[in-house]
Formats: sequence, structure tokens, C-alpha cells
Amino acid sequence: MQPTITTHLITLITATAGGALFTLAHVPLAWMIGALFATAALAWFRPVAVHGVVRPVALIMLGLGLGQTFSGPVMEAVAGAMPVLVLAALLSILAGLAVVPFFTRMTGMDSRTGYFASVPGGVVVMAVLAQREGVAMAPVTLAQTIRVLVVVLTFPLVLGFFAHHADDAAFSTARLPVQPLWLGVMMLGALAAALLMRRTGVANPWMLGPFGLTIALAATENLPSGVPNIMVNMAQIGMGTALGQRLTRDFLLRSHRLAWASVLSSLALSLLCSILGLALGWATGLPQAAVVLGMAPGGMPEMALTAKALDLAVPLVLGFHLTRTVLCNFLVGPVYRAAKALRLLA
Repeated sequence: MQPTITTHLITLITATAGGALFTLAHVPLAWMIGALFATAALAWFRPVAVHGVVRPVALIMLGLGLGQTFSGPVMEAVAGAMPVLVLAALLSILAGLAVVPFFTRMTGMDSRTGYFASVPGGVVVMAVLAQREGVAMAPVTLAQTIRVLVVVLTFPLVLGFFAHHADDAAFSTARLPVQPLWLGVMMLGALAAALLMRRTGVANPWMLGPFGLTIALAATENLPSGVPNIMVNMAQIGMGTALGQRLTRDFLLRSHRLAWASVLSSLALSLLCSILGLALGWATGLPQAAVVLGMAPGGMPEMALTAKALDLAVPLVLGFHLTRTVLCNFLVGPVYRAAKALRLLA
């Protein structure tokens, strides 16, 4: 049955209320996590529905909000850290490889499925790459979705205790005042950029198109308006609601074994990536909390929102995740074949 308008409205109102309550409780990334919890709780008792336009609109607003943080000097700082970003991406892929045996023993799946379910390359990217390699998409998508949920629910809370407002001056920039007319023009341009990038077939065009447009304007000092926090908060609600609607009773109970294996392997991967991030930050002199968040095995939009909420060098964290997403497209297949040839995987 098609969801009714009432179902859409109840879901959105519940998600917004959840975000507001978590904000009052001073929970890090409150609007997103609150919306996620509220939507998931609602989904256990009645049908929920999120209109297909919600996530794209949320990603467009997120792309605008994050792109404004890239001034010229910040771009230079991120470019200067590029060797570290590439190394971190490689280490993240190898960390995913390291947890494959643990995942496969718990699920009884073959190593190829376990590999694509474990490497933190993003839900959409890894599902597409798995399909190209002839791997079943369903277990990969479920495992990757649970991994993102685990990271979203752990990293903001843990880092919030140790690194709130620990931004680095080299990766921060002054915010411009909001000019409503120009903001409207920027939103139209962001939509056009997203639609154009969508035609290229790239993953996540709704965020990357506006993000690229705003970066180009900010880096050349031509950004005509700042992006208000309310837009970023609305993006959080949209992202949280989209994640929360997946946590239906059927989704969580459909495969106990796979779900538990995904949770435990995600926690193990998160711990390993955090240790590597701390070591990499210490060795390079980059802000350690930002490096840890940059290496977190979560999705790029979610981790970018976490960085913004905690003031953790947003451009640097985005640089880490963008680099990993790009390299995963080229290296995930070769790394798997190399691991098989070296007998690192059964």
C-alpha cells in the first residue's frame, strides 16, 4: 500500500520532535540522532514514510552548508594534507580487510561477500562495487547500513566528550552573513549543479554537486551569502529520518545473525580506525580528533555533519572521506584480488 500524506506528516513531525528533545538534552548531532531514534521508535508501532525528495533536499542543503567552509587558505591547507588523506584512505580499506575473517566466521558467508560488507566505502558505493563483482547486494547493503548506524550513534557521543569545539585554525574560516536573495540564487544553482552531476552517474550527486559549486565560490572569495544553521539542522532531520525509517521490525529481525555480525564487526572496525587515526594525527601533527573522525567508517554526509556539530575541522574531515570514496572506486577490487593471491582471505 502507498503511504498516505498523514503517514508522511506523522513521520516528519515525530522526527523533528525527536531532534528537538535531543537538542534540549545537549546530545551531539542532536537533530540527526534524535530524528533517527524517533523515526525508528515510531516504525516499531506503525508504518513510517519519508518522501523520496527529503533526502536529496537534505543533501543539497548539506552540500551548501559544508562547502562554505572552504576558503582559499583552507583549500591550501587541505591540499597540503593530501598525502595523509591518501594514506588514511588506504589504511581504512586495509582495516576493513582485517575484520573480514571476523565477519565471515560470525555469518558463515564467503570472504568475497564479507569483504564488500566490511570495507568502509559508503553504502551506495560498496553496493554498486559488489554488484559489479557479482556479489549479492542485499547482505552487503544491510551490513553497510548497520555500520553507518553504529558509527553515527557512537562517534558523535564519544568525540563530544573529548573534542567538542576543538577546531584547528588552519581549517576554519569566518562565516559570511546570510543574504536571503543571494541564498535563494545559491539554492537554485545548487539544484542545477546536483542535476548536472546526477547525469554523470556519480554516487551522491545531490551533495557533491552543491558542495563543488559552493567550494568554487568560497575558495575564490565569490560566495555571495552564508548558509544559516537552520538549513544544516533541517538537513540533519532529513538524514536522520531517512536512516531511521530503515530500522523497521522486519529489517532488524529478518537476519539476526547478519545483524549481530554487522554490529560487532562495525564496533571492531571503528576501534581499529580510531587507533589508526590517533596514531596518524600524532605522527603528522594534524588535529587528532579530526583525523579520527576522518577515518571513521561512516558515511561522508553523516561524518561531515558530525564534524560541523563538534567544530572539528570540517574541510579536513570532508577531505578524508572524499579521498576514501574516490580511492574505493579504484582500489577495492584490486585489493581484494591481491588479498586472495596472498592468501590473506580464505
